Amino acid sequence: MKILVLHGINLNMFGKRDPAQYGTSTLDEINTQVTALGLELGAQVECYQTNFEGEMAERIHRAHADGVQAVVINAGAWTHYSYGIRDALAILKCPIIEVHMSNIHAREAFRHHSVIADIAKGQIAGFGVDSYLLGLRAAVSAARG
Repeated sequence: MKILVLHGINLNMFGKRDPAQYGTSTLDEINTQVTALGLELGAQVECYQTNFEGEMAERIHRAHADGVQAVVINAGAWTHYSYGIRDALAILKCPIIEVHMSNIHAREAFRHHSVIADIAKGQIAGFGVDSYLLGLRAAVSAARG
């Protein structure tokens, strides 16, 4: 089973950016935990991060061509306004799980809305690194049907 974990804009700054919201784990540490859990669950996990919207869309297009069985995505700020990322995700026929380290619903008003939510199987927010791990568990479960 192939699972793609996507990290959006500014998420390469985990561990350096606003530890009160995002904790102190780095993106590499998150990817290591997600990949290890994937192996435990019988899934091959690929992690990808970019700060460039077009590159993210291209990676999502490749996921469609590669037959990825589920996507876990933390789109960062793109969550709230990127119809381009949303439309790329909508091309996929596999489950999409939206995750956020912080509770986006307890933050600034502009963060309360997700343009991805209506095409996602579900959304997990506010649990730090565990949001990714819970998201991966949900993705594997959804992919197995």
